[in-house]
Amino acid sequence: MRERAASQGTRGRRRSTQRSGRGAASPASPPPPKRPRGASWLSPKRVIILGVTLVVIVGGGGFVAYTAYENSKRPVSAPPPLEEWAKLFGGDPFAPDAEADVQKAAAAQAMRRRVLEDRRKGRDPLDNVKIAEEAPGGDGFLPKNFPQGSNPDPGSNKAIGKEMNAAAGFGAEWGCLEKLWHKESGWNERAMNRYSGAYGIPQSLPGSKMASAGGDWQTNPATQIKWGLGYIKGRYGSPCGAWGHSQSVGWY
Repeated sequence: MRERAASQGTRGRRRSTQRSGRGAASPASPPPPKRPRGASWLSPKRVIILGVTLVVIVGGGGFVAYTAYENSKRPVSAPPPLEEWAKLFGGDPFAPDAEADVQKAAAAQAMRRRVLEDRRKGRDPLDNVKIAEEAPGGDGFLPKNFPQGSNPDPGSNKAIGKEMNAAAGFGAEWGCLEKLWHKESGWNERAMNRYSGAYGIPQSLPGSKMASAGGDWQTNPATQIKWGLGYIKGRYGSPCGAWGHSQSVGWY
């Protein structure tokens, strides 16, 4: 009896201990503090980030606007003269060209022989100029077909030449230029020397040299005249200087 009572007492104490263990609550973590009503979501850190962002955006746009305004106040400079562009792209196109000069001299000599032969045989001398069927290429330019239905107008070309010659300061020497280019090309922008291959109103050799005056050198009389006047000025000083040289040796 005593042993049974002791065991029951022991079991009772165990149940009591288990119930007291289950009933004891562990200390809970405190809940996160609630944001007071009316408090702003802009924390100090967010204010700093927004401020830096605004400075970058506004400051960058202001710099661009200021730069554009300052650039607009700068005077527009005149484009470099033809001679300067020529030096940038392949040197001076008006300087003496020994190889071209040899070709011109050989062409003039071949033309004189042909004229003498034609006269001995009673034939009309063959014109040293032929009208090209297409504009020649060279220096990166491909040969080019002339606009369909277009025809050279030497009279109009001569009028353009007279005006440009006066603008270049050679008004008093118009007679020399008129005779020089009549002899060279008949004032035809499609004229090609059948002996040397020189091309255009001023008979540039090769024709692609005239690209320094404009990309439309193959078909535009004004571009050819512009280049020709620059060549004459740089090489001979004036149209009469070029005409005198042509009369002396047969080419210029």
